[in-house]
Amino acid sequence: MLSTYQIGRRRLLQAMMAAAVPAGLAACSNEASSNALVVGGLPVTCNLTLPVACVAQAKSAGAAGAAFQYSKYSGWPEIKESLMAGRIQAAYMLAPLVMDLADKKIPVKIVSLGHRSGAVIMVRTDSPYQKFRQLAGKRIAIPSRFAVDFLFLRKMLAQEGMTPADIEIMEMPPPDMPAALYANAVDAYCTGEPFGAAAQSAGYARPLRMTRDEWRNYICCVLTVREELIQSNRPLVQDLVNHVLGAGQWLDQQQANRDKAVQIAAGREYFNQDPNIIRFVMENPTDRVTYGDLRMIRDEFEELMQLSIEAGTIKHPIAYETYMDESFAKVAQPAAIAL
Repeated sequence: MLSTYQIGRRRLLQAMMAAAVPAGLAACSNEASSNALVVGGLPVTCNLTLPVACVAQAKSAGAAGAAFQYSKYSGWPEIKESLMAGRIQAAYMLAPLVMDLADKKIPVKIVSLGHRSGAVIMVRTDSPYQKFRQLAGKRIAIPSRFAVDFLFLRKMLAQEGMTPADIEIMEMPPPDMPAALYANAVDAYCTGEPFGAAAQSAGYARPLRMTRDEWRNYICCVLTVREELIQSNRPLVQDLVNHVLGAGQWLDQQQANRDKAVQIAAGREYFNQDPNIIRFVMENPTDRVTYGDLRMIRDEFEELMQLSIEAGTIKHPIAYETYMDESFAKVAQPAAIAL
């Protein structure tokens, strides 16, 4: 049984100060220029291809101006509501959440992946936990029941012959997790980066499990657009997909490119984070999150759906074509990223 877990504001703020969690991990959205397509995203490294794509496209466009622009959101509920209401027409979203929205007749389609891997299960450095089974009976935070991080946690439970009933699961915004672990309000947390790296680089937490080791084809954040945008401006959607795919290839080509991406993402108009935290994700290890292979593979989405059905977050099988539009990926020409 999932429960929403809240920490007293004073205790959380004290813990965050003590843990030195970088400011800006939960910043609100930034303003977009009037002519650019607003693309919503979270300040997480699973969304890193988006800032790179935006900056590269704007640079190549020159005086013509940016075709699309990143808009920062603090959580999945906010970005979901904006996409549902049509306040934005494109965003990086949780793949199972898009499946569910499309099944409920919300006119959205996945047009590209955003990353692979990038989730971790963190415990305190001074904790006795060395094996996953030792978390039996412990409090573990997840971002959302729709998050693929939750499916990762369930995979680890199944691997040990355990069920969610063997632990205490609580939903918590990822920016709150490092401080909650520092304050011993939770025993572990499962989330995407950089919220694992924030605690690890500060010295008080370590990864117990990482998707890079346990689930190599892990996907979470996907580029999602409203169908009216597809119908009204296919060239713009194609340009966005081309730049996301180009950004992914560019990020995995060499460490120097990742270093440039760190400086871009750390900026106030993007993640507004300590660049050292983002750099830690990019280097420890270098495949903690990967971006080069953004192929959309039907079997992988079918597996993701089946795991979501088993978790109870999706109630029945949903046809692949209901939530997916492969047409842009099939003709994509990854943009050259000149940064």
